[in-house]
Amino acid sequence: MRIALYEPDIPQNTGTILRLCACFGIEAHIIEPAGFVSSDRAFRRAGMDYLDQVKLVRHAAWPAFEAWRRAEQLRLVLFTTKAATPYLDHRFRPDEILVFGRESAGVPEPVHDAAEARLLIPMSQGLRALNVAMTVAMAAGEAMRQLGGATAGRD
Repeated sequence: MRIALYEPDIPQNTGTILRLCACFGIEAHIIEPAGFVSSDRAFRRAGMDYLDQVKLVRHAAWPAFEAWRRAEQLRLVLFTTKAATPYLDHRFRPDEILVFGRESAGVPEPVHDAAEARLLIPMSQGLRALNVAMTVAMAAGEAMRQLGGATAGRD
């Protein structure tokens, strides 16, 4: 299992997510352009000294990411408020990359169209969305539970 952030625009969220990935041995991917530079103070502060411990892959844009994903034969699982399937009903697989959209705008239709599965975290009606870092933590926790624990030290 891997985590991908589509054009993230809040440095604190991205730093927090990368810290989570470092702690659990989850490979992280950033699909550019991000709304901040990696030297941003808020990004570095949120990631603390964990940023040097995460396996991070950057993709210049969606087409580059999609070409890489297809070459690696990974299933794209998109977390979106536009999905009908609750994430707890999904059977996670090791060959999946979990994709989370931009905080301000989600993902465009080509990303939705590329997803083999679209999942949502059910919430109270009338509320827009959870913080993306919380969403990633919930998704990663459930995927790790199903897959037998943290991926640190595994291939």
